[in-house]
Amino acid sequence: MSSSIKGPALFLAQFLSDEAPFNSLPTIVKWAADLGYKGVQIPTWDARVFDLDKAASSQTYCDEIAGICAEHGIAITELSCHLQGQLVAVHPAYDTSFDGFAPAHVHGSPAARQEWAVDQVTKVAKASKNLGLTGAVGFTGSLAFPYLYPWPQRPAGMIDEAFTELARRWKPILDVFDENGVDMGFEIHPGEDVFDGTTFDRFLSALDNHSRCTITYDPSHFLLQQMDYLGFIDVYHDRISAFHVKDAEFNPTAKQGVYSGYSDWTDRAARFRSLGDGQVDFKGIFSRLTQYGFDGWAVLEWECCLKHPEQGAAEGAPFIADHLIRRTETAFDDFAGGGSDPVAFHKMMGF
Repeated sequence: MSSSIKGPALFLAQFLSDEAPFNSLPTIVKWAADLGYKGVQIPTWDARVFDLDKAASSQTYCDEIAGICAEHGIAITELSCHLQGQLVAVHPAYDTSFDGFAPAHVHGSPAARQEWAVDQVTKVAKASKNLGLTGAVGFTGSLAFPYLYPWPQRPAGMIDEAFTELARRWKPILDVFDENGVDMGFEIHPGEDVFDGTTFDRFLSALDNHSRCTITYDPSHFLLQQMDYLGFIDVYHDRISAFHVKDAEFNPTAKQGVYSGYSDWTDRAARFRSLGDGQVDFKGIFSRLTQYGFDGWAVLEWECCLKHPEQGAAEGAPFIADHLIRRTETAFDDFAGGGSDPVAFHKMMGF
């Protein structure tokens, strides 16, 4: 198995703004290329860089988008539908907060907002196919997350019903992804109903093990939950279709632990950091993913409560490049190997 992880790549979402060079696809792609990135992950909700309606219906438009990137030696790694995917399933407690992810004409109407979101995510499958991509990334949304802690006592069967409903909403969407030959890599993320391995198992089971239900692996979310993020790769490597390279740190105190006391990001015991400034064992992660033959993109997602994003982006490209592993095609001790001889085997083992 000689496949290798590709990279470095950059998720554009956190860098887009109304100021040049961050306000259009040609300029932000050039900026990324100048920093050493070879790929970009494109958010499909931001009209400054991408028109999802056009991309889902026009091969010509998709060719133009790919051409803009290719001019600077940049590939498109995946399309992101995190915000729209979040709106496929919204608990009423979050209605007001998540209305901001949708256009004004569906605000205040959960049913209309969900219908809009389903249409958007479906278009991501079609746009991905038009771009020649085999995977997209996003969120599941959440119906049960406000009941995360088992107090007050949850009624028996309520969580099962929540995952049954979540799967009911996603099954026809994933069928469209399957028709277009595209995986949907759900980012395992607190705030979503699918936030760890156990909840992914629940979701996958409710979907009857749908082949297009895959994982966007982001170790930062696992470190902040104090999970075994290397062991996660051992268990779920067959389902990992995308990789966010994001760092984090967990520094518990006498006053705070995983939940971090409602503190702002800077004051939390559990917080995201710029790549290389946290505690994630990326040497272990890149080794483990390479071991299992992951040949997707290593995509920097920058989130940090301290460091400026432009500094984080500049430092991130060489960090990822330094961690890429060229998979060996020979064993280190081949020089000392002997031939394959059944007669010799018998002699060596005494029979």
